[in-house]
Amino acid sequence: MSDIIRRDPRAERIARNRLHPLHATLQQQGQTTWMGPNGVIRKNPHAIAAGFIGPAGIKRIDRSGAQQGTAGKRSGSSEAVQLPLHVVAQPAFYIAVVPDMVGGRLGSHDKDLLGLANRLAGSGGAVVAVLFGDDKEAAFDNAGVDRILRIQGEAFDGYAPEARVLALSAVESQLAPRHWLLPDSRSGGGELGRRLAAKLGERPATRVWQVDGEQCSGRAGAGREDLVRATPRLILAAAECAEPVSETRHEARPIELQANIARSLPRIEDLGAVAVDPAQIPMAEAEFILSGGNGVKDWALFHEAARVLGATEGASRVAVDDGHMPRNRQVGATGTWVTARVYLAVGISGAIQHLQGIGACDKVVAVNMDPGCDMIKRADLSVIGDSGAILAALIERITAYRQGGARDAA
Repeated sequence: MSDIIRRDPRAERIARNRLHPLHATLQQQGQTTWMGPNGVIRKNPHAIAAGFIGPAGIKRIDRSGAQQGTAGKRSGSSEAVQLPLHVVAQPAFYIAVVPDMVGGRLGSHDKDLLGLANRLAGSGGAVVAVLFGDDKEAAFDNAGVDRILRIQGEAFDGYAPEARVLALSAVESQLAPRHWLLPDSRSGGGELGRRLAAKLGERPATRVWQVDGEQCSGRAGAGREDLVRATPRLILAAAECAEPVSETRHEARPIELQANIARSLPRIEDLGAVAVDPAQIPMAEAEFILSGGNGVKDWALFHEAARVLGATEGASRVAVDDGHMPRNRQVGATGTWVTARVYLAVGISGAIQHLQGIGACDKVVAVNMDPGCDMIKRADLSVIGDSGAILAALIERITAYRQGGARDAA
């Protein structure tokens, strides 16, 4: 895995742009190696000085490390490029963002929303992320958050839109944001934004996909038309409404809510999550997908692993054409485009159509015998080995873990 040469499109874009603030830094370092966003050490083969002249008179790259005295040694560490810090000491105004935070982390929709918030904030405003409950996110600074306002308490746990609207009303009275931004999603942002608009007496712009100056464009007519109107205070934005923040690092300074949160008797009672059969979840809505390809030889073991993991089953086109999985379980450009938080690909080499279909997945785990296949290159975590042995070991570990938890609870 460490010998695979990977490209860094962002570093290449910076190297081509002489006006970029990091252009000089990359030129000074020579950009031979760098640390990627997932902790993988990247190499630029064109910037490596060491090499030799081949028999045809062409310069070749020494990949063995013999000419540098590093044969058999793994590169130790590489300095990551430090993004410039964007500081707003005295904000002229605030842009309030209420992300969905599914699973306690920023999703792709949330990052798009923060990118839009930074465009609206400009150089004088500050982006405030309003969070409910605990979270597991550690990269608020790279996502473009200037201030973090955490609102905690049992009243805001689970499905509690009424209590959250009252808390956001307290934020309104304290910060008076110039704009409120919420994701127009099915994960809670769409409903919460409409409730907040009714509470504040604002007419929101929904399904917004573009904000240009004083006007914004939103989808209408079942997505067939655009509705253009003046940019309101409250915006419910669709996915890909803006580019995520990638060129700057922000303070992400915690602030406290000073205003009192009004209390009211809840009219909605949260009875908890309802157990759902993963096989009944449409793949386009599934958060955890176990997908099999031509490398799966024991499909009974594959189905057992999906049951134990509680994952929704998917498959490559080859597996579907061979009759191992139904057509509605095909993942890819010619099947279903998925947006799972975790996509576990077993025995899938990674055709371009399949990689297009999983492009929006947050984390991709690949199990394959070929360390050079395209799925391994795309994956965030790779396991090289026989799929049957790995699935059997996975089932054994999960079963033992659950039995241990049951004994501890008893």
